[in-house]
Amino acid sequence: MCTWMSMNMLDPSTPSMEFLNIFHDNISIIVIIILSLIIYIIFSLTSNKLKNRFLLQNQNIEIVWTILPMLTLSLMAIPSLMILYMMDEMWDPQFSIKIIGNQWYWKYEYNDISNKSIEIESFMEPESSSIKNSFRLIDVDSRLILPYKSFLRILVTSNDVIHSWTIPSFGLKVDATPGRINEASLMILRPGLYFGQCSEICGANHSFMPIVVEAVKYCKFIKWINFMLKS
Repeated sequence: MCTWMSMNMLDPSTPSMEFLNIFHDNISIIVIIILSLIIYIIFSLTSNKLKNRFLLQNQNIEIVWTILPMLTLSLMAIPSLMILYMMDEMWDPQFSIKIIGNQWYWKYEYNDISNKSIEIESFMEPESSSIKNSFRLIDVDSRLILPYKSFLRILVTSNDVIHSWTIPSFGLKVDATPGRINEASLMILRPGLYFGQCSEICGANHSFMPIVVEAVKYCKFIKWINFMLKS
C-alpha cells in the first residue's frame, strides 16, 4: 500500500490537476491492457508449433493492427487536448499576482487589489531556524497568501536567468523568462499549505528556491491585505 501511494501523484488541489489525475489513471489502464495483450501474443507465438501458410499475406490482420492503434491514439489524444486547452483558458480573474524569479529567491507583487502595491520577497528559511523547523529546505520566511475557490491570474517573469515556478499539487509549471511575462490561471479548491520548487536549473543555489503557497478563506485574505497595507 505504501509503495503504491508513493508511485501515485499528489492529491489534486486545482480543477486542472483533478483532470490530469483522471487522465493519468485512464491512460494507465489502457497501457496495462496493451502490455498484457502483447505479452500474451508473444507467449502464444513462442509456446506453440502451429503453422499457417496464409499468415504472411493476411490482409485482415494488416487492417486490424493498423486501425486499432489509430483508434487507441485518438482515444488518448482527444481528452489530452481538452485538458491542455482547459489549462490555457483564462477565466475572469478576481485579481492578478505577479511572480518574479531572482537568483535565488522569489518576489511576489499584489498590484491590482488596492491603490498601493504590496511586494513580498520570499527566501528559504534561514539555517538558524533549522532546530525548530525540520522542513527548512522546503519552507520560506514569507509565504504567498492566496484565497481558495477564487479565480486568479498568475503573471510570471524573471529579473536575471530562466526560472520555473512550479507547484506539483496544482498541476502548474510556469517558466520565468527574462524580458517576457508568462500567464496562467489558478483556482485552489481547498485551504492548506502547498509546496513547490524552482524547476529550471538557474545557478549554484537553484535547489534553494522553495515555493510555499498558503490558501486561506477570502475574508482572512482581505484582513491580511489590510494588515500589509497598514504596515
